[in-house]
Amino acid sequence: MSTHRIHCTVNGEAHAVDVPARRLLADFLREDLNLTGTKRGCETGICGACSVLLDGEVVKSCLLLAVQVDGRSLTTIEGLADGDRLHPLQEAFMRCGGLQCGYCTPGFVMASCDLLAHNPRPSVDEVRHGLGGNLCRCTGYTQIVESVLHAAQEMNHGH
Repeated sequence: MSTHRIHCTVNGEAHAVDVPARRLLADFLREDLNLTGTKRGCETGICGACSVLLDGEVVKSCLLLAVQVDGRSLTTIEGLADGDRLHPLQEAFMRCGGLQCGYCTPGFVMASCDLLAHNPRPSVDEVRHGLGGNLCRCTGYTQIVESVLHAAQEMNHGH
């Protein structure tokens, strides 16, 4: 199988890596960069556990090849925190019980980042619609929606 050198920025850090032509982005992140917060779930794009931000937009990393991110910028769950300070969404998911087993949590947090970037003050229905591409088997979604709404309020300085 052929390999290709890709240049990309992941969580603010530049990388130049040789990857097999058919390496999935999810595998590139987990295996080549050791960023294991991105989970592989269904591998068909349905569950959203592998969601990351590509140039600021949420994508399912199990549906993209690593070569497709050449010259682009990625953010994974590991890139949200500022040192020891969690991102408001990460904090809200912990405080509001938006995580249970935690497997789907990184994907939900990344999808929520995209949602709040486009709609900083979403309604309950808008959150539910915005996270429709992610599945959770543990929480029943109520606490996930509450987490996103809480984070939105915090990110808008309580207004």
